[in-house]
Amino acid sequence: MNIIQIIPGSGGSFYCGNCLRDSKYFNALRARGHQVTKIPMYLPLFADEHDISDIPIFYGAISTYLKQVFPVFRKAPKWFDNVLNSKPMMKLAASMAGSTRASGLEDMTISMLLGEQGEQKEELEHLVSWIAEHCKPDIIHLSNALLLGLAKRLKEKIGVPVICSLQDEDVWVDAVHPSFREKIWKLMHKRAEDVDALVAVSDFFAEKMKTSMELPSEKVQTIHLGVEVNDYTYISPREKPRHVGYISRMCYENGFDIVVDAFINLKKNPGFEDVRLIATGGYTGDDSKFIKEQKRKLNENGLSDAFEIIPEFEDKAIHEFFRKVSLISVPVRIGEAFGIYLLEAMASGIPVVQPALGAFPEIIGLSGGGVTYMPNVPGKMSETWAELLADPDKLERLSVAGYEGVKAKFDIHTKAHDIIELYETLSDQLHKR
Repeated sequence: MNIIQIIPGSGGSFYCGNCLRDSKYFNALRARGHQVTKIPMYLPLFADEHDISDIPIFYGAISTYLKQVFPVFRKAPKWFDNVLNSKPMMKLAASMAGSTRASGLEDMTISMLLGEQGEQKEELEHLVSWIAEHCKPDIIHLSNALLLGLAKRLKEKIGVPVICSLQDEDVWVDAVHPSFREKIWKLMHKRAEDVDALVAVSDFFAEKMKTSMELPSEKVQTIHLGVEVNDYTYISPREKPRHVGYISRMCYENGFDIVVDAFINLKKNPGFEDVRLIATGGYTGDDSKFIKEQKRKLNENGLSDAFEIIPEFEDKAIHEFFRKVSLISVPVRIGEAFGIYLLEAMASGIPVVQPALGAFPEIIGLSGGGVTYMPNVPGKMSETWAELLADPDKLERLSVAGYEGVKAKFDIHTKAHDIIELYETLSDQLHKR
């Protein structure tokens, strides 16, 4: 099949689970002999996306924002757009505070969902025409429901099924001003009529989005995320130092401060003098003040030398991180639709310690590679860490179970087979009409 993935980029400034999900599907689908093309929106994808260097970034973050907020820019010449969408400008935008923040982008969110009726209708036509001319796809896959405004014109112009993934859209919508939330959810409900199927990454999130978007059950199905286990090196916790790790964007919402406070609590107890905290996942300009505060707390407790940030989180750097830690926690405050870092950790032999929120109990229950705790507070986290770090046999059992569980339940090639079956079913249904 000829498949198009339309993906909002993070600019490579932080560990983006949605971007990583799409990238892993891209590789697995290509390995099965399918032609897959990534179409980036707003910002570039991960820094190592060499395979899409000849594909333009549509809806460039800077020009789209300026045109939405200042109507005068809507008449700017094409060369001006080209400057704003250049690689240096995109790199700058990715590092800026607010580049991935929902607050303040309410009008743009609504306009994007309005699609052909929104302020970005010219950019929509540019995107649709480019795909029609250069790609001629069999299927188009939107990365998340905030892109549903693209679907109607894509189907009208290109005439192929359009499907949409569901993952963590609630995080964006809940962050906008309360006066906009109901309107955005209603628009997402209405625009869901324009796609042929919605694919949630967990049963938990499928049910959540059925409620939030008022979706019929037959419109939504679950296909869990997956990883290529052979991409990771299994190392037993017995062969590594007893360090704890954090892998995600280092921000308040993802609970990085909970991890820091839990680490401070842990180090106050005897028997954990050797334990260090190692973090990776990047951050945006919005997070700088927050990270400084976490470093200050560690310094005040004499733990600066026991803390390390690995600034890179792709390719060799991520595997270097996995070699350094014996367990991982990312205590997202409201839970998460999935958390692909859980699979990456377990495929590397690292048990996970997560709050019993969102899809975490579902993923850990299926894999067997970790434990959950509640409430999601530093004291309970450090208590759970201490229990595991003091019991190497249990840590080993969780390590083996997690590795085997990922192979059995979260293999990317099995998930790619499932998604292709869906594509083919939708394509067959279209041809029979």
